[in-house]
Amino acid sequence: MTGNRFSRRATAESAGRATFRRGHVLLIAAGAAALACGTGPATAHHSFAMFDSDNPIELVGTLREFKYTNPHTFIVLDVKDDAGSVTTWSLEGGSPSALVREGWTSSIVKPGDELKIRVKPLRSGAPGGAWEIPTTSYRDGTPLPVKH
Repeated sequence: MTGNRFSRRATAESAGRATFRRGHVLLIAAGAAALACGTGPATAHHSFAMFDSDNPIELVGTLREFKYTNPHTFIVLDVKDDAGSVTTWSLEGGSPSALVREGWTSSIVKPGDELKIRVKPLRSGAPGGAWEIPTTSYRDGTPLPVKH
């Protein structure tokens, strides 16, 4: 009779360890699935709904700064209105790697360059928007070097 009691206890302990291991495996699998679902293309990190792509505008101004940083590049452009007042626009562009594929470098434009850019303005009306390579040129219309 004594042997049976110990056998039952050993069997119960083994079953408990197996359940514990299955629980760990399920927990690890669930964690891995959550991580896999949470990783997507780098381009999916935010929406572009803040930009009014239906009503683009053309800006002509002086480059104050070209920020060649991840995840987006920025052009900071000083735009003079008819009265002579200057408004500084912050314009979000593609990633540096996307610009490189089009032939751009971090030194393609420099402060003081006069640029003409067609932008998708911010819906809020603030001086900002999104710019794209094909819609960017020097003030006189000379295109910036671009690979095709």
